[in-house]
Amino acid sequence: MKSSRQAKILEIIAEKDIETQNQLMEALLEKGIKSTQATLSRDIKELRLVKELSPDGHYRYVQSNRDEISDYAARLRKIFRESVTSYAVAQNIIVIKTLPGLADAACSTLDNMSIPNLIGTLAGDDTAFLAMKDNESAEQLCREIEVML
Repeated sequence: MKSSRQAKILEIIAEKDIETQNQLMEALLEKGIKSTQATLSRDIKELRLVKELSPDGHYRYVQSNRDEISDYAARLRKIFRESVTSYAVAQNIIVIKTLPGLADAACSTLDNMSIPNLIGTLAGDDTAFLAMKDNESAEQLCREIEVML
């Protein structure tokens, strides 16, 4: 639940300018996710969101650029440890099984990590498909997933 909500928060702030926690709470509600101000405050802190001045002179939430790569890797390992139940490779396709409702969070995190040779992801409720450029790339990513788990 938490990982999924945090993935949605990152998705929302990437799509539109969010100036306040109230606006963020409303945007989450539009996506079917109820949250409290206290929970959002903790999420903002954990995601290391900061406010920056937008070109139109208003402030908006953005991800901090500080330690961006290690933050993504740490977040990915956490999501995987908490939600992934199994994975398998079939040529250039990786199939990841997660706990119910967490496949989209896993895909969102992978999409934002700039993984070389990752063509795209597709998430269902508890299953994620990762299309890799070639068989070798798929096998390499599976080795990395094994280390993360």
